[in-house]
Amino acid sequence: MQRKSLGVSLVLALAVIVATAGVTAAADHWVGTWKLNLAKSKYSPPELAPKSQTITREAVEGGMKVVTDDVDAQGKATHNEYSGRFDGKDYPWAGQANADTISLLRIDDEYYEAIWKLKGEVTITSNTVVSKDGKTLTTTQSGKDAQGRTVLNMTVFDRQ
Repeated sequence: MQRKSLGVSLVLALAVIVATAGVTAAADHWVGTWKLNLAKSKYSPPELAPKSQTITREAVEGGMKVVTDDVDAQGKATHNEYSGRFDGKDYPWAGQANADTISLLRIDDEYYEAIWKLKGEVTITSNTVVSKDGKTLTTTQSGKDAQGRTVLNMTVFDRQ
């Protein structure tokens, strides 16, 4: 009887490991360091395009931690970060001029939507997709920045 129960326990443990690996693999599409490819990106208004940008994404339970470092259009280094789950709830965002919270919603393994808010009001909707080969990440952003200017960006990032 003990041998049968040990076999069942091993099967259950293996099933949990396989299920957990599947969840981790789905999160891995965004995990890593991404560098902005300015030549492939489009900014509107164009004068707001950063000179450079690097985004690092780290998997956290049910979501991700995102750290962004860039040199803005005026040559000033900026840093912002947030950590959130893919549950549609608002999470604090430190250092972002156009938002103080963000909510994330996973659409599928390659695609998620983010809603940026400033003082409770939606500013920008952002849609991010990772290429099937995992080497390119493309984000489209639309809405209004903190100064009320219309934003319509398509940014392309290369995995580092």
